[in-house]
Order: sequence, then C-alpha cells, then structure tokens
Amino acid sequence: MGKNDIASGKIILGHGSGGKLMHGLIKGLLLKKLDNPLLNELADSAVINYKERIAFSTDSFVVSPLFFPGGDIGKLAVCGTINDLVMQGADPEYLSLALILEEGLEYRVLEKIVDSVSANSRKAGVRFVTGDLKVVEKGACDRIFINTSGIGRVIADKRLSVKNIEPQDSIILTGPIAQHGLAVLARRKELGLGFNIKSDCAALNSLLIPILKKTNAIKFMRDPTRGGLATTLNEAAQSSGRGIVIEERHIPVSGKAKAACELLGIDPLFIANEGIAVMVVEKKGQERVLGLLRKHPLGKNARVIGKIVNEPKGRVILNTVLGTRRIVDMLTSEPLPRIC
Repeated sequence: MGKNDIASGKIILGHGSGGKLMHGLIKGLLLKKLDNPLLNELADSAVINYKERIAFSTDSFVVSPLFFPGGDIGKLAVCGTINDLVMQGADPEYLSLALILEEGLEYRVLEKIVDSVSANSRKAGVRFVTGDLKVVEKGACDRIFINTSGIGRVIADKRLSVKNIEPQDSIILTGPIAQHGLAVLARRKELGLGFNIKSDCAALNSLLIPILKKTNAIKFMRDPTRGGLATTLNEAAQSSGRGIVIEERHIPVSGKAKAACELLGIDPLFIANEGIAVMVVEKKGQERVLGLLRKHPLGKNARVIGKIVNEPKGRVILNTVLGTRRIVDMLTSEPLPRIC
C-alpha cells in the first residue's frame, strides 16, 4: 500500500476491521518494512524451536510526544523490549509488534514510526515474527500505542539475579544518566532550553551480550527507566536485603543535563533513562568489565559508582560532593508521566 491508497492520508476505523483495508495496510506497510519468512505467514502466532532456557518479556509504549530528540515511539519499543531481555542475560532474537491506532492518525506519521521500528530492529539483529493491529475511535487513544513482546536465549550458565548480590560487590553504570527524560520533557513542554539534549535510547545487546559471554563477574543488571537510577537501586537494595552506597562525584551526568536539571529543579537520579544499565559486579572482576564496556561506543563513559554493603539494609546512601551523606529514597510518583 502506498500513500495514494489512503485517500485522506489518515487511518480510519476500517483499517482495523479485518477486511481489505486492514490487509492492505499490513501488507503494504508492515510486511514491506519488517519482511521475514516467519512474519510473512501472517499467522496469529509464530512457531519457534527452542531447546535452551529462554527469557520472555512484554511491554507497552505510550510516550508523548511520539517523536523526541534522539528517538521516537518506534525506536523506544524496539530498544526497550530488547533491553529487558538483555538484563536477564538473554540474547534477543524475536519480537512481536501490536499497534493500537487512533482514527485520524496521519499515514505519514505511521510510516515514519514503522520505518524506525524496521531500522532499529535490523540494527539490533532481531526479527518481528508476529503482531496485531487495532484501530479505535478518535479520542480513545492518543494517536498510537505500541505493545511489543520479545524472546531471547539465556546465555548458558548465566543466573543474573538480585539474590546474587553480596557485600563489597561493585556497582557499575554504563553511561550518563537523565538524557531520555529531559529530552522528552523539553520536546513535550516546548521549553526551548537550548541545551540540545538527546535521548540515550539504544539497544544494549551489542554492548552487553559479548561481555556476558566473556566473564562470570556480572551478578545482576537492570536498566534504570521509569523512576531513574534512584528507584532502580532502591529496588535492588530492598529485594536483596543489602545496603547500597553510591558516590555522587562518580555518577556520570553530562554538563548539559546537569544544567537543565538545576534550571528545572529536578534531581537527575530520578529521571528516566533508556540506553544505560546498572550492573552489580564482583569486585575482583570490575576492571575487566569496565575495560570491555569502554571499548564499545555505548559504554565509553562507564564508571564504578558505588558498592554493596551490609548496613543499612534495604537502603541507598549517597555520599555527596560536599562530603555529607543522605538517604536516596524511592520515587513516590513519576514526575514526568508517559516517558516510555
């Protein structure tokens, strides 16, 4: 289907009816952009042969606005699902794509999003093998919502779990924080801050899967998305029953992000990220892991930001640049909703 096949250039309810309009949209846009033998069968599910342990993840994306510096809802859906699998030590292979479209959505907008989905999935080496398409009345959703699910093979002998955490383990952050949330906020509110901050949205499989295959030093990983670094560390501390101490001076924050946070009165520790990981690594293996991370563009700014301690149990403590200490609590509510 080309643009001329939609007279108004917009999605109408008929595109979700299951009839010729919907099949034309699927074949002319989705299959054209995401072409592969499994998807081309147009079945309601894909049959995949597995003998190994697998990881499975699903997520929904409702980010507003749909396009922001450094990314868009399509890129976010691909990278977010890939990263959720990688955090479990799984090498992502297959994804599903479910689209909920609002009546009146411009075809050119949908095509741009699908182009992004296609480009980012191919770059990451994963394939979409099944999906769904629904169209709802105008006002029933905000232009487009996306649900993606993913499957990946768990790397042999990897048991990444918060239960593995022990005192003196090191905490490594693979890159600077606060980029994604600030990029979405600036575009949504049309702040015109002039900082030119771009989302860090990226698929982390090319960075982390090779490292997982080379070392057993990594015990636990999470991507600090909603709630930011502070919330992710609190979840790890509470689930493990250990304490966490982090050093403010070692936490990577770009100068632009720091200036924007100061201007807006926002703590970067609570801002969402979409292209970095928090890793708990046994101390004796931290230098090797850091060296491997820094060889990759997505890990060049990786740093050790703290360590696991016995006390205080279930708490995160920040040693500030002023020489004081403060408790970093979990975020009560998201200061910026719909960031993913």
